[in-house]
Amino acid sequence: MATSGRADDTRPGVRAGEADGAAGGAGDPAPGPLDSVLRPVRAGNGFEEALEQVLQLLRLGLVPPGERLPSERELSQHLRISRVTLREVLKVLQDQNMVESRRGRYGGTFVLPRTAAPDGSGELRRRVAAVDVEDTLRFREVLEAGAAGLCAEGLTADAEGRLRGALDATQGARLEDYRRQDTLLHLTLAELSGSRTLAAQYAAVRATLNELLDCIPLLVRNLEHSQQQHAAVVEAVLDRDPDAAREMMREHCGGTAALLRGFLS
Repeated sequence: MATSGRADDTRPGVRAGEADGAAGGAGDPAPGPLDSVLRPVRAGNGFEEALEQVLQLLRLGLVPPGERLPSERELSQHLRISRVTLREVLKVLQDQNMVESRRGRYGGTFVLPRTAAPDGSGELRRRVAAVDVEDTLRFREVLEAGAAGLCAEGLTADAEGRLRGALDATQGARLEDYRRQDTLLHLTLAELSGSRTLAAQYAAVRATLNELLDCIPLLVRNLEHSQQQHAAVVEAVLDRDPDAAREMMREHCGGTAALLRGFLS
Protein backbone atom coordinates (compact mmCIF):
# COMPACT_ATOMS: atom_id res chain seq x y z
CA MET A 1 0.00 0.00 0.00
CA ALA A 2 1.52 3.29 -1.09
CA THR A 3 1.67 6.06 1.45
CA SER A 4 -0.54 9.06 0.89
CA GLY A 5 1.77 11.70 2.36
CA ARG A 6 4.60 11.56 -0.19
CA ALA A 7 4.63 13.35 -3.54
CA ASP A 8 0.93 13.69 -4.25
CA ASP A 9 1.90 15.36 -7.53
CA THR A 10 -0.59 18.20 -7.15
CA ARG A 11 -0.11 21.82 -8.02
CA PRO A 12 -2.00 24.89 -6.77
CA GLY A 13 -4.28 26.54 -9.29
CA VAL A 14 -3.39 29.86 -10.90
CA ARG A 15 -5.06 32.89 -9.36
CA ALA A 16 -6.02 35.68 -11.72
CA GLY A 17 -3.93 38.80 -11.42
CA GLU A 18 -0.87 37.27 -9.77
CA ALA A 19 2.63 38.40 -10.72
CA ASP A 20 2.27 40.40 -13.87
CA GLY A 21 -1.34 39.50 -14.54
CA ALA A 22 -1.32 35.98 -16.02
CA ALA A 23 -4.78 34.47 -16.20
CA GLY A 24 -5.46 31.04 -14.77
CA GLY A 25 -8.02 28.56 -13.56
CA ALA A 26 -9.48 25.50 -15.21
CA GLY A 27 -6.85 25.36 -17.94
CA ASP A 28 -3.83 24.99 -15.64
CA PRO A 29 -1.04 22.89 -17.15
CA ALA A 30 -0.72 19.36 -15.84
CA PRO A 31 2.07 18.57 -13.36
CA GLY A 32 5.26 17.19 -14.85
CA PRO A 33 8.94 17.97 -15.40
CA LEU A 34 8.13 21.58 -16.30
CA ASP A 35 7.09 22.14 -12.68
CA SER A 36 10.67 21.46 -11.58
CA VAL A 37 12.00 24.19 -13.88
CA LEU A 38 9.29 26.78 -14.42
CA ARG A 39 8.16 28.51 -11.23
CA PRO A 40 6.23 31.72 -10.52
CA VAL A 41 8.60 34.66 -10.87
CA ARG A 42 8.91 37.35 -8.23
CA ALA A 43 7.51 40.82 -8.72
CA GLY A 44 10.03 43.33 -9.97
CA ASN A 45 12.22 40.98 -12.02
CA GLY A 46 9.59 39.21 -14.11
CA PHE A 47 11.36 39.47 -17.45
CA GLU A 48 14.82 38.54 -16.16
CA GLU A 49 13.65 35.59 -14.05
CA ALA A 50 11.38 34.29 -16.81
CA LEU A 51 14.25 34.43 -19.32
CA GLU A 52 16.52 32.56 -16.88
CA GLN A 53 13.97 29.79 -16.43
CA VAL A 54 13.16 29.32 -20.12
CA LEU A 55 16.90 29.20 -20.88
CA GLN A 56 17.21 26.50 -18.23
CA LEU A 57 14.37 24.61 -19.91
CA LEU A 58 16.34 24.64 -23.17
CA ARG A 59 19.65 23.67 -21.55
CA LEU A 60 18.02 20.71 -19.85
CA GLY A 61 16.71 19.52 -23.20
CA LEU A 62 13.17 19.09 -21.87
CA VAL A 63 12.00 20.24 -25.30
CA PRO A 64 14.29 18.65 -27.91
CA PRO A 65 15.42 20.44 -31.08
CA GLY A 66 12.68 20.58 -33.68
CA GLU A 67 9.90 20.29 -31.09
CA ARG A 68 7.50 23.02 -30.06
CA LEU A 69 7.67 24.82 -26.74
CA PRO A 70 4.55 24.75 -24.57
CA SER A 71 1.97 27.29 -25.67
CA GLU A 72 2.21 30.91 -24.59
CA ARG A 73 -0.80 30.34 -22.38
CA GLU A 74 0.81 27.38 -20.62
CA LEU A 75 4.16 29.10 -20.17
CA SER A 76 2.56 32.27 -18.84
CA GLN A 77 0.56 30.21 -16.33
CA HIS A 78 3.64 28.35 -15.12
CA LEU A 79 5.62 31.58 -14.74
CA ARG A 80 2.69 33.77 -13.59
CA ILE A 81 3.57 36.48 -16.08
CA SER A 82 1.61 38.24 -18.79
CA ARG A 83 1.85 37.13 -22.40
CA VAL A 84 3.37 40.52 -23.24
CA THR A 85 6.32 39.79 -20.95
CA LEU A 86 6.57 36.22 -22.24
CA ARG A 87 6.73 37.43 -25.85
CA GLU A 88 9.62 39.71 -24.92
CA VAL A 89 11.42 36.66 -23.49
CA LEU A 90 10.77 34.62 -26.64
CA LYS A 91 11.97 37.50 -28.81
CA VAL A 92 15.35 37.42 -27.04
CA LEU A 93 15.62 33.67 -27.67
CA GLN A 94 14.76 34.18 -31.35
CA ASP A 95 17.43 36.86 -31.65
CA GLN A 96 19.93 34.36 -30.22
CA ASN A 97 18.85 31.73 -32.80
CA MET A 98 17.71 29.38 -30.05
CA VAL A 99 14.06 29.22 -31.13
CA GLU A 100 11.99 30.23 -34.11
CA SER A 101 8.36 31.27 -34.45
CA ARG A 102 6.18 29.55 -37.05
CA ARG A 103 2.74 30.68 -38.12
CA GLY A 104 -0.25 28.68 -39.21
CA ARG A 105 -2.41 25.90 -37.85
CA TYR A 106 0.61 23.91 -36.64
CA GLY A 107 2.63 26.95 -35.69
CA GLY A 108 4.19 27.97 -32.42
CA THR A 109 7.67 28.50 -31.03
CA PHE A 110 10.09 25.72 -31.99
CA VAL A 111 13.48 24.87 -30.51
CA LEU A 112 16.38 25.11 -32.96
CA PRO A 113 19.34 22.68 -32.93
CA ARG A 114 22.33 23.87 -30.97
CA THR A 115 25.42 24.56 -33.01
CA ALA A 116 28.06 21.96 -32.20
CA ALA A 117 31.38 23.27 -30.98
CA PRO A 118 34.16 22.63 -33.52
CA ASP A 119 36.49 21.52 -30.72
CA GLY A 120 34.66 19.66 -27.97
CA SER A 121 37.68 19.59 -25.68
CA GLY A 122 38.29 23.31 -26.01
CA GLU A 123 34.62 24.10 -25.50
CA LEU A 124 34.53 21.88 -22.42
CA ARG A 125 37.46 23.73 -20.88
CA ARG A 126 35.85 27.08 -21.68
CA ARG A 127 32.66 26.05 -19.92
CA VAL A 128 34.56 24.52 -17.00
CA ALA A 129 36.29 27.85 -16.46
CA ALA A 130 32.88 29.44 -15.87
CA VAL A 131 31.79 27.06 -13.08
CA ASP A 132 33.14 25.39 -9.96
CA VAL A 133 33.02 21.82 -11.23
CA GLU A 134 33.79 20.08 -7.92
CA ASP A 135 31.20 22.15 -6.09
CA THR A 136 28.62 21.37 -8.78
CA LEU A 137 29.34 17.63 -8.63
CA ARG A 138 29.17 17.53 -4.82
CA PHE A 139 25.94 19.52 -4.69
CA ARG A 140 24.44 17.31 -7.38
CA GLU A 141 25.28 14.17 -5.36
CA VAL A 142 23.74 15.58 -2.18
CA LEU A 143 20.51 16.52 -3.97
CA GLU A 144 20.24 13.27 -5.93
CA ALA A 145 20.95 10.98 -2.97
CA GLY A 146 18.52 12.95 -0.84
CA ALA A 147 15.80 12.76 -3.48
CA ALA A 148 16.25 9.01 -3.93
CA GLY A 149 16.06 8.45 -0.18
CA LEU A 150 12.92 10.56 0.16
CA CYS A 151 11.23 8.77 -2.73
CA ALA A 152 12.08 5.40 -1.13
CA GLU A 153 10.09 6.38 1.97
CA GLY A 154 6.97 5.76 -0.09
CA LEU A 155 5.35 6.94 -3.32
CA THR A 156 1.76 6.92 -4.45
CA ALA A 157 0.78 4.34 -7.07
CA ASP A 158 0.63 7.08 -9.72
CA ALA A 159 4.09 8.32 -8.76
CA GLU A 160 5.51 4.81 -8.96
CA GLY A 161 4.05 4.53 -12.46
CA ARG A 162 5.67 7.80 -13.50
CA LEU A 163 9.03 6.62 -12.19
CA ARG A 164 8.81 3.29 -14.03
CA GLY A 165 7.80 5.13 -17.20
CA ALA A 166 10.78 7.48 -16.96
CA LEU A 167 13.12 4.52 -16.49
CA ASP A 168 11.59 2.70 -19.47
CA ALA A 169 12.06 5.80 -21.63
CA THR A 170 15.81 5.82 -20.94
CA GLN A 171 16.09 2.13 -21.76
CA GLY A 172 14.39 2.55 -25.11
CA ALA A 173 15.99 5.88 -26.06
CA ARG A 174 17.98 6.39 -29.25
CA LEU A 175 21.58 7.40 -28.67
CA GLU A 176 20.96 10.99 -29.76
CA ASP A 177 18.00 11.28 -27.35
CA TYR A 178 19.55 9.44 -24.42
CA ARG A 179 20.85 12.44 -22.49
CA ARG A 180 17.45 14.14 -22.58
CA GLN A 181 15.69 11.01 -21.30
CA ASP A 182 18.38 10.59 -18.65
CA THR A 183 17.74 14.16 -17.52
CA LEU A 184 13.98 13.51 -17.37
CA LEU A 185 14.47 10.42 -15.19
CA HIS A 186 16.58 12.34 -12.68
CA LEU A 187 14.18 15.30 -12.71
CA THR A 188 11.31 12.89 -12.05
CA LEU A 189 13.05 11.52 -8.96
CA ALA A 190 13.72 15.06 -7.73
CA GLU A 191 10.12 16.11 -8.32
CA LEU A 192 8.66 13.02 -6.65
CA SER A 193 10.77 13.64 -3.55
CA GLY A 194 7.98 15.89 -2.33
CA SER A 195 10.23 18.95 -1.99
CA ARG A 196 9.66 21.66 -4.58
CA THR A 197 12.79 23.46 -3.37
CA LEU A 198 14.93 20.36 -3.87
CA ALA A 199 13.45 19.83 -7.34
CA ALA A 200 14.12 23.44 -8.33
CA GLN A 201 17.69 23.35 -7.04
CA TYR A 202 18.33 20.07 -8.82
CA ALA A 203 16.99 21.44 -12.11
CA ALA A 204 19.45 24.33 -11.84
CA VAL A 205 22.47 22.15 -11.06
CA ARG A 206 21.50 19.66 -13.76
CA ALA A 207 21.38 22.44 -16.34
CA THR A 208 24.95 23.35 -15.41
CA LEU A 209 25.99 19.69 -15.56
CA ASN A 210 24.42 19.22 -19.00
CA GLU A 211 26.45 22.16 -20.32
CA LEU A 212 29.56 20.13 -19.46
CA LEU A 213 28.25 16.71 -20.52
CA ASP A 214 27.27 18.08 -23.94
CA CYS A 215 30.98 18.61 -24.65
CA ILE A 216 32.03 14.99 -24.11
CA PRO A 217 31.13 11.96 -26.25
CA LEU A 218 28.38 9.49 -25.43
CA LEU A 219 30.19 6.25 -24.63
CA VAL A 220 28.12 3.10 -25.15
CA ARG A 221 29.84 1.22 -22.33
CA ASN A 222 29.23 4.07 -19.94
CA LEU A 223 25.57 4.27 -20.96
CA GLU A 224 25.11 0.55 -20.36
CA HIS A 225 26.59 0.94 -16.89
CA SER A 226 24.41 3.98 -16.21
CA GLN A 227 21.33 2.04 -17.20
CA GLN A 228 22.19 -0.72 -14.73
CA GLN A 229 22.58 1.89 -12.00
CA HIS A 230 19.32 3.62 -12.96
CA ALA A 231 17.49 0.32 -12.66
CA ALA A 232 19.10 -0.38 -9.28
CA VAL A 233 18.10 3.06 -7.94
CA VAL A 234 14.51 2.68 -9.11
CA GLU A 235 14.32 -0.86 -7.72
CA ALA A 236 15.53 0.36 -4.31
CA VAL A 237 12.96 3.18 -4.37
CA LEU A 238 10.12 0.81 -5.25
CA ASP A 239 11.33 -1.65 -2.58
CA ARG A 240 11.19 1.24 -0.08
CA ASP A 241 14.81 0.89 0.92
CA PRO A 242 16.08 4.47 1.50
CA ASP A 243 19.61 3.42 2.45
CA ALA A 244 20.04 1.36 -0.72
CA ALA A 245 18.47 4.09 -2.87
CA ARG A 246 20.86 6.71 -1.50
CA GLU A 247 23.89 4.44 -1.86
CA MET A 248 23.10 3.45 -5.45
CA MET A 249 22.51 7.08 -6.39
CA ARG A 250 25.84 8.12 -4.84
CA GLU A 251 27.55 5.41 -6.88
CA HIS A 252 25.82 6.60 -10.04
CA CYS A 253 26.79 10.25 -9.42
CA GLY A 254 30.34 9.12 -8.75
CA GLY A 255 30.50 7.53 -12.19
CA THR A 256 29.46 10.74 -13.92
CA ALA A 257 31.96 12.70 -11.85
CA ALA A 258 34.78 10.30 -12.74
CA LEU A 259 33.92 10.56 -16.45
CA LEU A 260 34.03 14.35 -16.40
CA ARG A 261 37.27 14.41 -14.44
CA GLY A 262 38.75 11.99 -16.95
CA PHE A 263 38.03 14.33 -19.86
CA LEU A 264 39.38 17.28 -17.87
CA SER A 265 42.68 15.66 -16.92
